[in-house]
Formats: sequence, structure tokens, C-alpha cells
Amino acid sequence: MTFKERLPFFLGGLVIGIIVVIFFFGKKNTSFDYGPNARVLKNIRTKDRVFSEKAITVLNSKKIDTAAISQILKSGNVDMWNKLKKDSCTQYEIKGTKNLQNITLTIKNCDSTAFIEKITID
Repeated sequence: MTFKERLPFFLGGLVIGIIVVIFFFGKKNTSFDYGPNARVLKNIRTKDRVFSEKAITVLNSKKIDTAAISQILKSGNVDMWNKLKKDSCTQYEIKGTKNLQNITLTIKNCDSTAFIEKITID
């Protein structure tokens, strides 16, 4: 068989394979979080969140909803260069994106809980 004769079979199999993969993975709630930024955000999102008194004060005074905090934890930018390791916890600064880019969260990520220590608004 020449290349021209094999090409339609290859393309047909490729299309069928893509459809099968989309069908199976489309029904599952899968995510491909392989970068360090995405892994840290996913790790924090899966844990219980505890707000400090300082963070609650900023939330109330600036009228920020916890949905905005959830959005930052979904698509924010983690400052990996300024992370601090304290005991069994790691402290990260996460900056919001798009319309929330003026909000920065300081989060202490522990084993089972994420402590939102400080919320800074520029």
C-alpha cells in the first residue's frame, strides 16, 4: 500500500480515537493540573479554608465575597519564588487575575487546612 492509500485509514482511526477520548473524558470531571501553579491551587482548593480575623476584616470592609476568593484560588497566579516553609506548612502569595488582579492572598497551606492569613488590595 502506498502512503496515499494508507492516509485515509490513519485519519479515520485518528478521528474515531479522538471522539472516543472526548466521549469518555467529557463525562468525567477530570483536570490536568501538571504545572506547579495549578498543583498548588488545586491542593489549596481541596482543603478546608480558615480565614484569619485580619482577612475577615478586609472582606467585610471592602465588601469582597468569598466567591471572589474561590475564583482567585481557581485561576490565580502563585508566587513560587516567595514561598516560605514553616513547620509542616508552606506559605504562598496568590495574586488574582483579570478583574481580580488587585487582590493578593497570603495563604498558609498545611496538611488538612488552608489558612487565609492576609488579603491585600492594591
